[in-house]
Order: sequence, then C-alpha cells, then structure tokens
Amino acid sequence: MHATPSPKHARRRPASGIRRGLSLLAIAAAVIVVAGVAVGGFYAWSLTNRLQEAAVPLKDAPAEPPALSEYAEPFTVLVVGTDECDDVVAAAFGPRCSDPENDGARNDVNMLLHVSANPRRATVVSFPRDLQVAIPECVGTDGTVFGGTDRASINTAYEDGGLPCVADTISNLTGQSIPFAAKVSFGNVVNITDAIGGIEVCIGGEGIDDPDAGIQWEPGPRVVKGFDALAFLRTRKGIGDGSDLARIGNQQQYMSRLVNKLRSDEVLSNPGTLIGLANTAVNNIQPSESLADPVRIAQLAYTLKDVPFSDITFVQYPVVDDPYDSNRVAPDEASAQVLFEALAANAPLAITGAEGSNGGVIADPSAPTEEPTAPAEETPAPDASASPDTSAAPVVELPENIKGTKADQATCSAGNG
Repeated sequence: MHATPSPKHARRRPASGIRRGLSLLAIAAAVIVVAGVAVGGFYAWSLTNRLQEAAVPLKDAPAEPPALSEYAEPFTVLVVGTDECDDVVAAAFGPRCSDPENDGARNDVNMLLHVSANPRRATVVSFPRDLQVAIPECVGTDGTVFGGTDRASINTAYEDGGLPCVADTISNLTGQSIPFAAKVSFGNVVNITDAIGGIEVCIGGEGIDDPDAGIQWEPGPRVVKGFDALAFLRTRKGIGDGSDLARIGNQQQYMSRLVNKLRSDEVLSNPGTLIGLANTAVNNIQPSESLADPVRIAQLAYTLKDVPFSDITFVQYPVVDDPYDSNRVAPDEASAQVLFEALAANAPLAITGAEGSNGGVIADPSAPTEEPTAPAEETPAPDASASPDTSAAPVVELPENIKGTKADQATCSAGNG
C-alpha cells in the first residue's frame, strides 16, 4: 500500500507542451568534450573557477583525486535537463515563462551514462519523466528539507532537492552509484547546440507537424540548431504514437548523431570549435563538485574516446502501465534487473525490440547496408597451449520492452504528419 505523497507534491502546475520537452542531449557529450581544451595555466584555472561556482555535492563522489590518465573503474554520469525559464528562452516562450503558475523547474529529462571497464562500453539509460518512483528525503539549496515520498513522478525530484536529490532518486531506483552529475536548462541546450554548429538529423515518415513544439517539417535530412534543436528535442505529438516514450526514441536519434559529430574530424580537428564548446559547456552546466574540475573532465573524456560506436547503446528504462494512473508509468523491475546485471557483468548488449520507443524512430532508409562477408575458408584449430580468454562476457539479449538503438545505427524520426 502506498503512502499519501507529501503535500509538496499535491499541487501540480499546468503541464504545458513546452514543459514536457527539453533534452540535455547536447550537454551529455559536451561535458566530456571540454577535455579537448582543459589544459594547464590560466585557462584551466578560469574553467575551474566557473565550474565550481554552481557545483553541488553528491553522496557517492569519488575519494581519489582526478588524474591525466584513464579512470580505472567503471563509472556513471547523471545528466539532468530542467524546464526552467532562463534569459535565453523567456521571451520566445511567452506565457510559459511569464505565468507565475509555471514558476520553478522540473527534471523532465534524466539520463544515466554507464561506462564499463576492460573493455570499455557506454550505455545511456533514459528515464520517462512520468515514471512513478520513491523520492528519498532531500535537502534543497535553501536548506528546506523534503521528507520524501514513496510515490511521485520522477520529474519532481529536482524541485524537492536539486541535482543531489535527482541523483539519490535514480541511484535508489537502479542500484547504481552516481559519482558524477550535471544539470542543464532549455537555454543551455540552445547555446551548446549552436557551439558545435548544429546537428544533422533525419525526419522520416510523413514529416513532423507539431504546433506545440513549433514544428512543421517535411521528410528528409535537416540541420537543427538554436530553437530548432530545442523544438526537435521537445516534439512529442508529431512523432510515433505521440507519447513521451516516443519522444525518448527521437531524442536517442539526436544523441547518436551528436556523438558521431563530436568524434568526427569536423569537431576534433578544429581548435576554435573545441575552445568555443569548452567555454559554452562551462557556462551552461551546473555540475556536481566531483565534476567541477577540468582535469576530471579530461580524465573521463580520455576514458571514453575509443569506445566503438557498436558498444555505445541508448536505451529507455523499462516500464509498465501504472496501475494507479493510466497517464503514468511504473518501473518494470524484472526487465530493469536484466539490464543492470548485464552492465555489472560488462556484457555486450543486444536490443531485441524495434528501434526507439513507441514508434519514435524508424530505420534510416538511406543508410548503406553492409555487404555480407564471405565465410572463411578454414577455421584454424584452437591453440591448446594458449590461455583461455575469460574477458569476453556473452551477449545479453535485453527484454523487448527495453527499447533503444546503437550509436552505429542510423535512424529517422517517425513523423506522423
């Protein structure tokens, strides 16, 4: 039996289409790319000071200091996107940002990046904003104590206690230690996307027609930046079945294409782009204290730089319909256990369901298909004197309701026109 939620959760502000949207996909990689320019001297000192100004503590922060070498252990980074009205978007969003009823901020996007060790694999788990979870006791930045509740939407945790409260909530849900975290807002996403010159996405199906997001786009490739990027990440009614779960699939397309661009020569070989991105990222994130150090960011970036695209996986946390509210979802604990046990074992992941979530994306029909490889003429007999390879874990086939894609898998938005 569920306890009655705290009165703090009883009063809900109107949920506008804009509130439901935002994604911090850009910052997920931007935080890491800061490493490209986070070098010694005054510049590193300046970055450090700016990062530390807004830094917040985490319970699971690492004890060991950062170093200019690979991070030895597996680790996680929580990236949170909030719907607050900052100066960049306030004028453009009008009533959404001028109505006192819409004051405050919610963590509408929550992504947990898990990085394994030996061999390195990276998995990004997205959590639906209406996922019903327990929120622990949290202390806000003003010292206000939220007593906790055993049932609330996950996107209320930021209001209850800021970034540390979101980290504690997701850590309790997943069983994962979270040593690093960062938060971005609407305006932050606009600034960061512009710093890398935009992202080329693919609009598929019948195109996207979503007045709530301000989109009316025909099918085909499209470079999005500025408010177009934000609109693309917010769109819900224009893709798949129009649900928040479909939006997660579409956001995963953006994330995949972002990762590909950030690791391309277009960005890595351009010092001006890297410096601009570093400055923009530093000015547009609220990090945990554990991430408020350019050397630490460089360390995590160095650790991730050679992960194969085939081992970068984007998945949605598995859910079932909430038995108490048809407009909400609840954790599918059995499927989640399969996922997190696979991550603990550092097993390669196989996605058995269709691309994306709830029809949010489809396979890109323009992507080249691989030619079948001819079988080897003869397989050499194993060397009996050689030591057996115990490092390779067997592939884990994820349950069908764990939707997702790989970074080497080209997808398009499933526009419903």
